[in-house]
Amino acid sequence: ACIMGQTLSEPVKEKHTVSGKDNRILYASSAMQGWRISMEDAHTATLTLLDKKNYSYFGVYDGHGGQNVAKYSGNNLHARIAKDDKFDTDLEKAIQNGFLDTDEDLKKDPQFANDPSGCTAVISIITPKNEIYVGNAGDSRAVLSVDGEAQPMSEDHKPRITDAGGFVEFGRVNGSVFDKLFLVIYYITCSSQSIDMVAFSRNLALSRALGDFEFKQVPGRSPREQIVTAYPDVKKAEIKPETEFLVLACDGIWDCLSSQHVVSFIRKNISENKDLRKACEDLMERCLAKDSELGGIGCDNMTVIIVGFLHNKSEKEWYEWMAKRYEDKGPKYQDDVRPPKEEHNLNGENADEDMGINAPDDDLTLDNERINSSDSMKSTDSNRSDSIDSNSSDDSNGNSESLSGNNNSGTGVSRSLQQTTMQPKESKVAENTPSAGRQKTPPI
Repeated sequence: ACIMGQTLSEPVKEKHTVSGKDNRILYASSAMQGWRISMEDAHTATLTLLDKKNYSYFGVYDGHGGQNVAKYSGNNLHARIAKDDKFDTDLEKAIQNGFLDTDEDLKKDPQFANDPSGCTAVISIITPKNEIYVGNAGDSRAVLSVDGEAQPMSEDHKPRITDAGGFVEFGRVNGSVFDKLFLVIYYITCSSQSIDMVAFSRNLALSRALGDFEFKQVPGRSPREQIVTAYPDVKKAEIKPETEFLVLACDGIWDCLSSQHVVSFIRKNISENKDLRKACEDLMERCLAKDSELGGIGCDNMTVIIVGFLHNKSEKEWYEWMAKRYEDKGPKYQDDVRPPKEEHNLNGENADEDMGINAPDDDLTLDNERINSSDSMKSTDSNRSDSIDSNSSDDSNGNSESLSGNNNSGTGVSRSLQQTTMQPKESKVAENTPSAGRQKTPPI
């Protein structure tokens, strides 16, 4: 979701992986800086959402233009939702209010007065009634595996022409300087509609995000009516006997693999006696570009959370059940060089074809109590029990993991990831390069 910039001379492949479980679900989360100069994603995972018994929360926040808004969202969005007056009676409305209220809190906070950053947010709440609610603003994505078939739980929010005076050029909000000049001249000569000139200072590959306040300054427009809005789509699904797991990830994953590829990849890993921690890490390795010459596909920060639904099984029984299901149900994983381009809308249709536009990119944050479970640990095909038995990073007591800085909500364990900086090199951009994911376009 960010403009392509410089990349490192070598990727930072250290992975920060955490796992946990209770009697209903088990999960693993992992984040990797990759080729990016800094880590701008954040994510939150908690088996018990504040004082809400049997409510679990998972969220991925894909930062762009800096890490601050993603960090803030990772620390505060779940608390905003949980404390909303509508939480117990109308969870969909509470999620929508939580997104907009968090955005308003950011806007009023003097620390963010001149902060240009923003972030996407895809979050999920698992309820005591075996319901899954997903709220999404931006192009991160949530996908359910149901009998091995990928079921979309979110829509990718790409730029669109709006009544608020914005426009799309090269798949980005308020595209190039030439188009900006043309639009200004047009409005001065042909229209009485007022223009917020500040909104033209930077282009963006999203139509929904937290932060990015330069795109939210059109007079007389509500927060939902701005060029870019934090208002989320919310989708609800029931956890049925055939519901296997939920994946939440930033577009660093979805740019490289389709939703079905990701679901099949995870199922294949489990069938090979690997746990969810290893599945997260292997998925990021699969998506990591071998070089950064193009500076696009596979060069983003990557964050992924996998949430498995136990269905009254023990952890061991669930893994055995999943391994058998891979053989019996759903498509098998095929390691194509690049999958067909895909973008979700909530009808499961190809939104790229519907909208006729393409878009790009993203990035994270994080500092102590780190769990390094990949290249820094001896791993690769280690037995699943090695990870399951390791309690140094397990979250079996319902503590929250907020990989985004200090945890201001007091929800439990908070971890923050250090940025790693190496000698950058300029990325080389090749125009019209074919890609499998959403097309990357250079900044103007």
